[in-house]
Amino acid sequence: MQISDDQARNIASVLTEALPYIRRYHGTTLVIKYGGNAMVEERLQNTFARDIVLLKLVGMNPVVVHGGGPQIGNLLKRLNIESRFVDGMRVTDEETMDVVEMVLGGLVNQEIVSLINQHGGRAVGVTGKDGSLIRARKLTLKRTDPALTAPEIIDIGHVGEVVDVNVALLDSLTRDDFIPVVAPIGVGADGESYNINADIVAGRLAEALTAEKLILLTNRPGIMGATGDRLPSLTAAEVGALIADGTINEGMLPKTECALAALRGGVGSVQIIDGTIAHSLLIEIFTDAGIGTKITLEADADAG
Repeated sequence: MQISDDQARNIASVLTEALPYIRRYHGTTLVIKYGGNAMVEERLQNTFARDIVLLKLVGMNPVVVHGGGPQIGNLLKRLNIESRFVDGMRVTDEETMDVVEMVLGGLVNQEIVSLINQHGGRAVGVTGKDGSLIRARKLTLKRTDPALTAPEIIDIGHVGEVVDVNVALLDSLTRDDFIPVVAPIGVGADGESYNINADIVAGRLAEALTAEKLILLTNRPGIMGATGDRLPSLTAAEVGALIADGTINEGMLPKTECALAALRGGVGSVQIIDGTIAHSLLIEIFTDAGIGTKITLEADADAG
């Protein structure tokens, strides 16, 4: 197929713009939380898989952490098991936990692994239980009420929080040129399985690996300001102010809290990007303008 002179110039321009970022991030670790529409639309699934393979081929070490809430909900519905949520977290009794493990550790994880491998990658699927990758404990959910003398403790079952991460397992995989694909299931000291929020798992893995970037794929353009415009870059202090005044709320709140924790834990930067845009990963990493919202501890003039 022949291309025009204009097309050739555009391709050359893109490659030239990408080169400094390829140099800068060569050998670094990128933790990518994969979820939202990018996980359920076939076109976006394929572009995501190709992007991950490309990142690996140019010398970066992508680690993928995936969600799967809609898939879990669909299977629970087919099994006539009620889905219940408290403060946005799925109540996970033993029966529900079995479904979570089946969907996250089996169906979804292996679909992602297979797709990356089809596009030329070497992906390996793991859950937090494999090699005690994610050691967890039961999450204690508390609610305060002026009518009560002490906070109310709410039991939401097998929902966990991360205690520790076995980075040796992930380091071993990346050294051997594999791409880890991690299902957010943790294991307790007693061998119990725990369902953990995928954003939180991604953030904790990024901290443990001292990742250069934590990238959270969402169904939104990024963090929006009070006037509805996307905010391309923010410092941790600016994010805190937007949380305090209510501009950041609802579903974006846990993502930004996860981002702040990751930055304080040593992650270089956090990007919250729109996974509904094809190749949004490449646009974010390899272009001067980037996409979505970049969060750093302090002011950073570099958009890449």
